[in-house]
Parts: sequence; C-alpha cells; structure tokens
Amino acid sequence: MKSFKSHRGMVATLDRANVDTDQIIPKQFLKSIARTGFGPQLFYDWRYLPNGKPDPNFSLNAPRFKNASILVTRNNFGCGSSREHAVWAIQQDGYEVVVAPWVERGQNRIPAFADIFRNNSFKNALLAIELSEAEVEEIFQMVERHKDLEASVNMDEQRLTLHTPEEISFHFELDPAIKHRLIHGLDDIGITLKHDAAIAEYEKKFRPKGSSTSRLFFRGSACAGSGDPSSPGPVRFAPKEIRNGPCV
Repeated sequence: MKSFKSHRGMVATLDRANVDTDQIIPKQFLKSIARTGFGPQLFYDWRYLPNGKPDPNFSLNAPRFKNASILVTRNNFGCGSSREHAVWAIQQDGYEVVVAPWVERGQNRIPAFADIFRNNSFKNALLAIELSEAEVEEIFQMVERHKDLEASVNMDEQRLTLHTPEEISFHFELDPAIKHRLIHGLDDIGITLKHDAAIAEYEKKFRPKGSSTSRLFFRGSACAGSGDPSSPGPVRFAPKEIRNGPCV
C-alpha cells in the first residue's frame, strides 16, 4: 500500500446524502477478478445517459471538476452492501480524499461514512475525512464561490486547508493506529510482515525436527490426519503425506 503523508488537489462536490455502494459502483461491474479498470464506472447510473454519453446534469461531469482529486459529499457516504470495489473505483477515477459530515439527529450522532466503507478506505490509502455538518457546508459554499478551488491535507497536523484568498483550515480526527498505517503505507499484510523475523523464529522453534511443514493440528481437530478428535493429547503437526489435504 502506498503511504499517505500529504496531498494537494482540486475539490469537487457531490451534493447527495446516503450514497450507497451500488451507486458508487453498480453490481454489474463486480464480475471482474482484476482490481483495475473501475474508474470509468464510478457513479455509473448517475454519470451516464442511457445512450452511454456523459450526463451534463450530473455535478461531477462539470468541466471544472475534470481533474479533481478531493471529493466532498454529504452524510452516510458508502452505506449499503459491502464491496471493496467502491473504494477502488473512487481511487481509480482520480480521488485521493473523500470528505463528508457527521450529523446529529436528536441524541444520535450519525457518522459521515458507513463503517465497512470507512475501513476499506483506510486499508487502501483512500483518506476518509469526517468533519461537522457546518464545516462541510462551508466547503460547499467555497467551492461554489471559487472556481478551481484547491485544498491540501497535512497528515501530521490532521488538517484540511482550502486555498482561498484567505485560507480556511479544518482539523479532523484520526485514530492514531490508522494514521500510522497511512503515513507508513501499511496494509494488513504489511503490518504482518513487520513481524516476519518473529514469525520465522516461532516456526523454527515449534517445527518438528526434519519436517518441512509449518501447519499445526490442534487437539480436538476433526481434520484428516489429526487422530482422534476427542484426544486430550498434545498439539500435533500434520503428517507430511497429507500436507496437501483439505484441512492443511
């Protein structure tokens, strides 16, 4: 995963709340086994007319937003079914940052992003920034007022800055663990590989002498080759001859 330390780019606005993942990337495009080529399919049903041409009434098709890399939208973005393709489509269409507001409704605080979408974003180095409703509304107004408005993100300071004649800055909260992952470009595999030496030492310590397998069979396992499932005996290793069996 690439690291995310800072970013500067043009701001585009999508004035819609509750944008679900089926609108971000419709289900008919999920058949691909590749992780590329989803950019043109982003917001497909809104973006294109039935004849396949861009819909001039869709805000993100405006020429002024052509090279935008910061998307500002409304509350509850990324709701609906779980699909990592939604994050891939946003990134592959050129966006590095998505900004949305949390909203208070009575005693409840509704988050800016659906949980699964937010987690998928951070695991793919797409920065999801959550601000207050008033702050996001101010950004919408500034984008309307200033053509080709740019903004920058400083991860160290956790700050989003609009580059208007008089700069406007917003502080955003970010979990320290997520911030560390983004700055250092660590996805789940990257975090695991940081412990590669310790894992290798553990395997070396517990691998039977002369055996090449590193898979363990625990007591109570009913997998082939584990022996009696009810056996209270010690942890056993899979016999070499069944290493490619269904449970190994």
